[in-house]
Amino acid sequence: MALSNGAGGYQVGAGNRAETTMGYADTPQTATSTATLTAAQILGGMLVANPSTSAATYTLPTAALIDAALPNATVGSTFDLNLVNIGTSSGTVTLATATGITDGGNAFVVVAITSSAAFRFRKTAEGAYTVYKIA
Repeated sequence: MALSNGAGGYQVGAGNRAETTMGYADTPQTATSTATLTAAQILGGMLVANPSTSAATYTLPTAALIDAALPNATVGSTFDLNLVNIGTSSGTVTLATATGITDGGNAFVVVAITSSAAFRFRKTAEGAYTVYKIA
Protein backbone atom coordinates (compact mmCIF):
# COMPACT_ATOMS: atom_id res chain seq x y z
CA MET A 1 0.00 0.00 0.00
CA ALA A 2 1.46 3.34 -1.00
CA LEU A 3 1.14 6.30 1.32
CA SER A 4 -0.13 9.45 -0.31
CA ASN A 5 2.25 12.40 -0.35
CA GLY A 6 0.50 15.65 0.39
CA ALA A 7 2.05 19.05 1.20
CA GLY A 8 5.53 17.58 1.40
CA GLY A 9 4.75 14.79 3.88
CA TYR A 10 3.20 11.36 3.86
CA GLN A 11 -0.38 10.99 5.05
CA VAL A 12 -1.82 7.97 6.76
CA GLY A 13 -5.61 7.81 6.63
CA ALA A 14 -5.94 11.44 5.54
CA GLY A 15 -5.23 10.94 1.86
CA ASN A 16 -7.18 8.53 -0.29
CA ARG A 17 -10.21 7.46 1.73
CA ALA A 18 -10.44 4.25 -0.28
CA GLU A 19 -7.09 3.03 1.04
CA THR A 20 -7.24 -0.16 3.06
CA THR A 21 -6.30 0.21 6.71
CA MET A 22 -3.87 -2.55 7.53
CA GLY A 23 -2.81 -4.04 10.82
CA TYR A 24 -0.58 -6.88 11.92
CA ALA A 25 -1.37 -10.11 13.74
CA ASP A 26 0.86 -12.93 14.91
CA THR A 27 -0.09 -16.50 14.09
CA PRO A 28 -3.19 -17.32 16.18
CA GLN A 29 -2.72 -19.30 19.37
CA THR A 30 -4.40 -22.72 19.54
CA ALA A 31 -5.94 -25.02 22.11
CA THR A 32 -7.56 -28.44 21.90
CA SER A 33 -8.82 -30.40 24.89
CA THR A 34 -9.63 -29.08 28.36
CA ALA A 35 -6.68 -27.08 29.70
CA THR A 36 -5.51 -24.08 31.67
CA LEU A 37 -4.62 -21.39 29.15
CA THR A 38 -1.35 -19.48 29.34
CA ALA A 39 -1.12 -15.70 29.34
CA ALA A 40 0.41 -15.90 25.85
CA GLN A 41 -2.62 -17.79 24.55
CA ILE A 42 -5.05 -15.06 25.61
CA LEU A 43 -2.81 -12.07 24.88
CA GLY A 44 -2.28 -13.06 21.25
CA GLY A 45 -5.68 -11.62 20.37
CA MET A 46 -7.02 -14.77 18.73
CA LEU A 47 -7.37 -18.29 20.06
CA VAL A 48 -8.42 -21.05 17.66
CA ALA A 49 -10.08 -23.81 19.65
CA ASN A 50 -10.35 -27.30 18.22
CA PRO A 51 -11.81 -29.57 20.88
CA SER A 52 -12.78 -31.98 18.09
CA THR A 53 -15.91 -33.89 19.11
CA SER A 54 -15.68 -33.47 22.90
CA ALA A 55 -16.65 -30.44 24.97
CA ALA A 56 -13.68 -28.57 26.47
CA THR A 57 -13.26 -26.14 29.33
CA TYR A 58 -10.46 -23.59 29.08
CA THR A 59 -9.50 -22.15 32.44
CA LEU A 60 -8.10 -18.64 32.14
CA PRO A 61 -4.68 -17.85 33.60
CA THR A 62 -4.69 -16.07 36.93
CA ALA A 63 -4.70 -12.28 37.00
CA ALA A 64 -1.20 -12.41 38.52
CA LEU A 65 0.07 -14.32 35.45
CA ILE A 66 -1.56 -11.78 33.14
CA ASP A 67 0.00 -8.93 35.13
CA ALA A 68 3.42 -10.60 34.81
CA ALA A 69 2.98 -10.74 31.03
CA LEU A 70 1.76 -7.11 30.91
CA PRO A 71 4.05 -5.27 33.34
CA ASN A 72 3.06 -1.82 32.03
CA ALA A 73 -0.71 -2.32 32.29
CA THR A 74 -2.47 0.13 34.58
CA VAL A 75 -6.01 0.17 35.97
CA GLY A 76 -8.31 0.69 33.02
CA SER A 77 -6.00 -1.02 30.51
CA THR A 78 -7.82 -3.45 28.22
CA PHE A 79 -7.09 -6.18 25.70
CA ASP A 80 -9.36 -8.30 23.56
CA LEU A 81 -9.50 -12.03 22.92
CA ASN A 82 -11.36 -13.53 19.98
CA LEU A 83 -12.12 -17.21 20.46
CA VAL A 84 -12.89 -19.17 17.29
CA ASN A 85 -14.28 -22.66 17.87
CA ILE A 86 -13.64 -24.99 14.93
CA GLY A 87 -14.72 -28.10 16.85
CA THR A 88 -17.21 -30.55 15.42
CA SER A 89 -20.16 -32.54 16.72
CA SER A 90 -20.37 -31.72 20.47
CA GLY A 91 -17.03 -29.89 20.65
CA THR A 92 -18.26 -26.84 22.54
CA VAL A 93 -15.88 -24.59 24.51
CA THR A 94 -16.47 -23.00 27.89
CA LEU A 95 -14.17 -20.42 29.53
CA ALA A 96 -13.66 -20.85 33.26
CA THR A 97 -12.57 -18.22 35.74
CA ALA A 98 -9.33 -18.12 37.68
CA THR A 99 -8.01 -16.26 40.72
CA GLY A 100 -8.39 -12.51 40.21
CA ILE A 101 -10.72 -12.86 37.20
CA THR A 102 -14.33 -11.61 37.47
CA ASP A 103 -17.22 -12.12 35.04
CA GLY A 104 -18.34 -8.68 33.87
CA GLY A 105 -21.19 -10.01 31.76
CA ASN A 106 -21.77 -13.39 30.13
CA ALA A 107 -18.04 -14.06 29.80
CA PHE A 108 -18.19 -17.66 30.96
CA VAL A 109 -20.72 -19.04 28.52
CA VAL A 110 -20.47 -21.91 26.07
CA VAL A 111 -19.01 -21.06 22.67
CA ALA A 112 -20.83 -23.34 20.23
CA ILE A 113 -19.14 -25.35 17.51
CA THR A 114 -18.30 -23.45 14.31
CA SER A 115 -18.87 -20.10 16.00
CA SER A 116 -16.82 -17.44 17.71
CA ALA A 117 -16.98 -14.99 20.60
CA ALA A 118 -15.14 -11.78 21.49
CA PHE A 119 -14.05 -10.97 25.03
CA ARG A 120 -12.64 -7.78 26.54
CA PHE A 121 -10.39 -7.98 29.59
CA ARG A 122 -10.16 -4.82 31.74
CA LYS A 123 -7.63 -4.39 34.53
CA THR A 124 -9.52 -3.25 37.63
CA ALA A 125 -6.71 -3.40 40.21
CA GLU A 126 -3.34 -5.02 40.77
CA GLY A 127 -3.97 -8.74 40.28
CA ALA A 128 -7.57 -8.22 39.14
CA TYR A 129 -9.33 -8.24 35.75
CA THR A 130 -12.96 -8.20 34.71
CA VAL A 131 -13.90 -10.09 31.54
CA TYR A 132 -16.82 -9.04 29.34
CA LYS A 133 -18.29 -11.00 26.45
CA ILE A 134 -18.70 -8.24 23.86
CA ALA A 135 -19.79 -10.26 20.83
